[in-house]
Amino acid sequence: MYRSWLEVSLSQIASNFRAIRKLAGSGVTVMPVVKADAYRHGAVEVSRVLEEAGARWLAVSNVHEGIALRESGMTSRILVMADFLPSSRPLFLDYDLTPAIHSLEGIAAYDELAVAAGKPAPFHLKIDTGMGRLGTRASASEILDALAQTRAARLEGLMSHFASAPNYTTSQTDEQIATFTAVLQHLRNAGVNPAMVHLSSTVPLAYGRKEAWGNLVRPGHAIYGYVSPAKGASSPCLLEVHPALSWKATVLEVKDIPAGAAIGYGGIHTTGRETRIAVLGVGYADGYPHRLSNKGKVLLQGRAVPVLGAVSMDLTTVDASGLDVKPGDAATLLGTDGDESIDAQQIAKLAGTISYSVLCGISSRVVRLYV
Repeated sequence: MYRSWLEVSLSQIASNFRAIRKLAGSGVTVMPVVKADAYRHGAVEVSRVLEEAGARWLAVSNVHEGIALRESGMTSRILVMADFLPSSRPLFLDYDLTPAIHSLEGIAAYDELAVAAGKPAPFHLKIDTGMGRLGTRASASEILDALAQTRAARLEGLMSHFASAPNYTTSQTDEQIATFTAVLQHLRNAGVNPAMVHLSSTVPLAYGRKEAWGNLVRPGHAIYGYVSPAKGASSPCLLEVHPALSWKATVLEVKDIPAGAAIGYGGIHTTGRETRIAVLGVGYADGYPHRLSNKGKVLLQGRAVPVLGAVSMDLTTVDASGLDVKPGDAATLLGTDGDESIDAQQIAKLAGTISYSVLCGISSRVVRLYV
């Protein structure tokens, strides 16, 4: 029925969450990251199954992602990690969302809103320990001074984010942990004890870097079945998860073309022999990377076959020689067919990008089916 579609295993999402929670242990809260439409797996459906599996926190990027979950019936606490624009701030109180505030000025602004609304307003404060993006670089004393001025806003969590977590050849992660720990200890010495302390996404959790966990972890990639490989002398990966998403496309046409024929835009592939081609209903407008032109692979009838020529906006041509393929058959772009598999990390390596980009790059026009 569809030119291109995703098959998302909700049971695998739940299984990945349970594996993460088991590894983290009873003293650590697991906050799944469902931003960017749950890495294109579908935020509403994924969040619903995560709540059913026991998740009590979810993390999104912006306030509108949080509102969409609230309006779809999600009852978990929702942390909005990267959106504290002046125009969005009243919506946090309206929709019971928790902001990650990135500046001392933001604390004061949020406190004014909370006082006007007549309700307590918990927030998490993000400190920049070396990532160089969002987060305050204020000293611990300055943070304490800002907190002392609040009347209704309440510091619930202290957080940061790692810049080089998979890279064990650099000391950057250790330096970030040390910076964070020093600020946290200064706050505690002054009697300020945030209930939640968190720095880690998937990698520090998966490789057992417990000094980076705090009492809350924010797995994103692992929820969807991926753990980035570590660089350098890391501990073994302790987490076993599996991809929850398969991506397929329909064969639109099959034909035999002679040797010496050019295929696709620019004629960047010329057949060296008589070749049977299959034209798939997927292209870069669907998120299939243009950089896979002439070097990607898809699975057809249990066999890995090469992409021929340029990936175009709506179509991709593959070599179907020796196969009894017909229009309407399915090709697997991501997933398993027989004994062959292709995952987002393999595609990323061929395309010169990262697996996050492969998943998040899948277009909204690709139909999602939940299995």
